[in-house]
Amino acid sequence: MTEKDHEKLKEELSPEEYYVTQNKGTEPAFSGKYDGVKTPGVYNCVVCGEALFSSKTKYDSGSGWPSFWEPINHENVGSEEDHSAGMVRTEVHCNKCKAHLGHVFPDGPQPTGLRYCINSVSLDLKPDEEVED
Repeated sequence: MTEKDHEKLKEELSPEEYYVTQNKGTEPAFSGKYDGVKTPGVYNCVVCGEALFSSKTKYDSGSGWPSFWEPINHENVGSEEDHSAGMVRTEVHCNKCKAHLGHVFPDGPQPTGLRYCINSVSLDLKPDEEVED
């Protein structure tokens, strides 16, 4: 991404959205707008609009971040090993624009056993009545 692209994103995103999605930041636990939301719909990438998660796979993990047991399409969410914060974790990002979303952990519910722990500021919820088929 060029410096010009980053400047454009800084204009389009809030400072917190930019920090989390572009600098692999994390919003404070229990501070995100989607943590306790139960609205049916699709959670899209706040940067590029790619469909990432469905409310059908969202659950309350008690972690303080929106949690999902599976992405809408595994091709839309990429992952890589993350050695920051003095531990080894698996970071997840939007495969279309590479925006940082959060992390995935192997302590989620069945059927996948995964917990995609995602920053609310990385997401844009489109309620079902707004989702086009």
